[in-house]
Amino acid sequence: MKRIPASRATRERLAALLGGESEVEDVKGEMVREAVRLIVEEALEGEVSDALGRGYYEPGAAGGDGYRNGYRRGRLKSAEGAIEYSVPQVADRVEPFHSKIRAIIRGRTEELERLAVEMYARGLSTRDIEAAFADADGKSVLSRSAVSQVTEVLWQQYEAFASRDLSEFNVLYLFVDGIAERLHLGQPREAVLCAWGILEDGKKALIHLAPGTKEDTASCRALFHDLKNRGLGDPLLGTTDGAPGLIRAFEECWPQTLRQRCLAHRMRNLEAKVPADRWPEFKAQAWSCYTAASAGLAEILRDQLTGTWQRELPTAVHCFLDDFAACTAHLRLPLAHRKATRTTNLLERLFGEERRRSKTIPHAFGERAVLKLMYAALIRASDSWRGVKVTEFELRQIQALREDLQRAHAERIKPVVPIDSPSHPTKVSSRRGT
Repeated sequence: MKRIPASRATRERLAALLGGESEVEDVKGEMVREAVRLIVEEALEGEVSDALGRGYYEPGAAGGDGYRNGYRRGRLKSAEGAIEYSVPQVADRVEPFHSKIRAIIRGRTEELERLAVEMYARGLSTRDIEAAFADADGKSVLSRSAVSQVTEVLWQQYEAFASRDLSEFNVLYLFVDGIAERLHLGQPREAVLCAWGILEDGKKALIHLAPGTKEDTASCRALFHDLKNRGLGDPLLGTTDGAPGLIRAFEECWPQTLRQRCLAHRMRNLEAKVPADRWPEFKAQAWSCYTAASAGLAEILRDQLTGTWQRELPTAVHCFLDDFAACTAHLRLPLAHRKATRTTNLLERLFGEERRRSKTIPHAFGERAVLKLMYAALIRASDSWRGVKVTEFELRQIQALREDLQRAHAERIKPVVPIDSPSHPTKVSSRRGT
């Protein structure tokens, strides 16, 4: 059996954790430990490759100075407990090999733990990785190849995430939003589309992250088709902003799903059309419509607002009435779920955090680099998302609403029978028996 580098085995364990294939109870803590182990092992193996002048599987020249001679165990103390790692051994050298990296990391577990967290939260800052292995003179002893290996793991993780089977996710509420990023050097910013959901058991899950030219119909349609092709079922409700292409693609791909217009976006639209001195009053009336006790009451309040402001603020009223049904779609849901489903604020906050971090990383552009960074930030944040409680009574409400939506959809797509057709129910045959 062919021997493999210790770092490869560590990387496989880390991939299993990320893929949910491990039965470890403290998944987050184990991920940090494996990440620290991976960084150390890849750094040590890179140092040995530099010393021997050849990679792990590459044969050495006859009479060469030294060869790899297995591993022994090293140990670091950390807040996550003792972390063991494999130390590559070198034999048959004229001068004994002593690892500079191992000497430096003794007592540096705080930096290593920070580095492991940063690898997931930021992903691209190789300066941080190099700084963690700097010697007394400030010179990094970590080879460029080792730094590249550490950050490349993130891309492998993203690719696995973006192609995984989604049939296990029973999504009740789907949220889709985009953020403009510099995916191609010298080109305008382009959209990166992100989808997350609230599942039937109340948990929140990051579903997908994918580049798109912009929030146009084609890009959004491709995103939704990809989700469906990987097994994602029809959600009960989907929340989006007001991008026309996103709305068209959503209604085309999820015809049996309620569409909710993000109220945070809509309120910003309205504020831009109302004078500052009139905004508090207009805002209170609009918000009372959007958060009414029922859809019927929302329509009554809508008519009252229209009558009050139509003459003074016609543009604002037109914006308020536009897509009103989608702004109040959440009112058909169980009462306790309405607040969690009426905006895409969770993604908005994460996008803001990702943008803040990307500013600190030079040259953080390009599709591969941006997706690594965004995936690292979002998947790390998703571990701390708090779910929504879903009771048995609420599940029955949800099932009843699903059945109503299915009946309404079946009615919409039912073929129309011409009146003069013999099969029309009101058509009386003139034929007589003989």
